[in-house]
Amino acid sequence: MGAGIVWLARGLAQVPDTDAWLSPREAERLAAMRYGKRASEFLVSRFAAKLALARAVGVEVTDVADLACIEVARRPTGAPRALVSGEPAGVAMSSTDRADWAVTVVGTAAGSPGVDGLEVGCDLELVEPRSPGFVRDYLTDSEQALVAEAAWPVEVTANLLWSAKESALKVLQTGLRRDTRSVEVVLEEGDGRDGWYPLRVHPVEGGTFPGWWRRSGSFLLTVAANRPTPPPVSLEQPDALAGASPSHRWLEEPLRWGRSPRST
Repeated sequence: MGAGIVWLARGLAQVPDTDAWLSPREAERLAAMRYGKRASEFLVSRFAAKLALARAVGVEVTDVADLACIEVARRPTGAPRALVSGEPAGVAMSSTDRADWAVTVVGTAAGSPGVDGLEVGCDLELVEPRSPGFVRDYLTDSEQALVAEAAWPVEVTANLLWSAKESALKVLQTGLRRDTRSVEVVLEEGDGRDGWYPLRVHPVEGGTFPGWWRRSGSFLLTVAANRPTPPPVSLEQPDALAGASPSHRWLEEPLRWGRSPRST
């Protein structure tokens, strides 16, 4: 069976003012967060994840409180695990957030109620300056050569390669606990179908993680999987990331002291 990936983006400004969409466990976790940055990231990533999962698995949402039945738990590796009413949702998922925006991708095995071994990873980055030291310390020799030779500015190529690495490390369920140079990114030729361009990532132990990347204004989004997939399909048109502007609202309240970072 083939595999397919859908995706959805949300910004912090779109997160509801009420916490009714959080499960009791999530609300308790949020209340314990002292720092505004961590709370903002939690809110925007959870909201994007719940909306994406609801649409992907068919949870009817007539009010934001209906999202409370959806939770993102953690596997022993730390990788996310989607639950609906406490039961596994039967999909693969990955979430990422950057600069008050979050993206969740959901993967399914076409024609199957489960994921059939599918693993996915995604990462959202800004197009921003990267130092020569960053390129030298975190990219492989081949990737450094790509940065030097690419027609794009360094801030595009370096961040694109970094993002693809993060997506692949999520597929491996290690995250940044593993050396970023242990996976190498290759950018492939493509026609930009639906805004997506192909890539592949090679772990040092062998194998290939095929993936996709796209640019939306100031943001770069990458997706990787442990098997070939068509380009990810947005769950809404136009997608919310189109025209999105990065922000850092947590700076208004670095220490929360029990208050929500959404209040101003």
